[in-house]
This record gives sequence, structure tokens and C-alpha cells, in this order.
Amino acid sequence: MDKFCLSLVCPPEIEEKLLDTLLVTAGDAIFTSAPTFSHGTAHGRWSSVEQVMGRSRSVTVQVLVTQTEMTRLLLALRESFAGTGVRYWAVPLAAEGEVE
Repeated sequence: MDKFCLSLVCPPEIEEKLLDTLLVTAGDAIFTSAPTFSHGTAHGRWSSVEQVMGRSRSVTVQVLVTQTEMTRLLLALRESFAGTGVRYWAVPLAAEGEVE
């Protein structure tokens, strides 16, 4: 079964709602979150300070999912987060596991 790392980048204002949604809809999928900066996002969403700095504060969430789980998750995100500026991309996993 092929797995993917689905990366989501969202504004900090919706971080908690996104994490809550993932906890409910991602099932047993493993995910992480971390504060980050976005570059090249829509300037209309930036504060004046962010426009001067050329970056905006964001949160990156990475979720390990199968193709089926990713399709289901993206559908749920489109229903709940349309117009919020959430961006995503996915890359195939070469390996995953737990060091024992």
C-alpha cells in the first residue's frame, strides 16, 4: 500500500480548527504540526508588517496517509476550509517506520 506525506500550510488563525478536524477525520494517521513562514502566498492576506518582511506566519501540518485516506481528507478539508488560504501538496513516501 503506497503512502504519501500530505503537507498542509495554513494561517495561524485556523490552526486549532484544522488540527481538530484532522484528529476527527484522519483516523489513525500520524501527523505533526509546526510554526513556519510562508513565502509567495497571496499578498491580500498579509498584514502590512508581513508585506514589508516578504513572508507571513503560517502553520505546517504533515500527515502520513494512503491515497484513499488522502482523497477522503482533502474532500473534508474542501468542505470545511474553502476560502481560508489552506495550501497543500503531497509526495510519495520512500520509507516510514518506528525505530525500535
